Amino acid sequence: MRRFPTLLMFGTLALGLPLLAAAHDGDIDKVNGAVRVEAGQQAGDVSTVNGAVHVGDNAGVKEASTVNGAVELGDKAQATSLGTVNGAISMGRDSRVTGEVDAVNGRIELAEGADVGGKLGNVNGAIILNAAHVAGGIHTVGGDITIGANSHVEGGILVEKPSGWFNFNSRTPLVVIGPHAVVQGTLEFHREVVLKVSDSAQIG
Repeated sequence: MRRFPTLLMFGTLALGLPLLAAAHDGDIDKVNGAVRVEAGQQAGDVSTVNGAVHVGDNAGVKEASTVNGAVELGDKAQATSLGTVNGAISMGRDSRVTGEVDAVNGRIELAEGADVGGKLGNVNGAIILNAAHVAGGIHTVGGDITIGANSHVEGGILVEKPSGWFNFNSRTPLVVIGPHAVVQGTLEFHREVVLKVSDSAQIG
């Protein structure tokens, strides 16, 4: 989520200014509005403040990020990383992210066949895998984690203890590992969780 400090500063400076968009070498930066990469199209880094990022089916981008908005990756679409502050992230069927997927205060959901090559995590919000794959492990502070049927996670699961601004989150997270799911690596819990593991799942 390297772009977030820049985006936050950009958004602050742009308050009261009209809608702004810029493109350099395929990059798209916008303030106060959604960004859309149409199906089958290619783009560079795509970002916005106060708006969503939509990447269509079979499209490709580098980094897709936003502040106060959702990031949606279509079916069979590709990106190097996805990130948002205060928004959800969704990955369509057979989509692929080669790097990390990160959200702060937002839900993350991967459809069937979706693949993440790096880490996937958030601070708050549900994390749901539907027959999907994550290679770099999953982490959260206060979110529920559902490793759905036939999903595969490498790098384990980490639930961190709330600290600083997040001390208010006293709710006990729920971690579910569904039928025929595989979680390779350590299940590391720095706080109390409710853990439910299917008899047919493989962990550790």
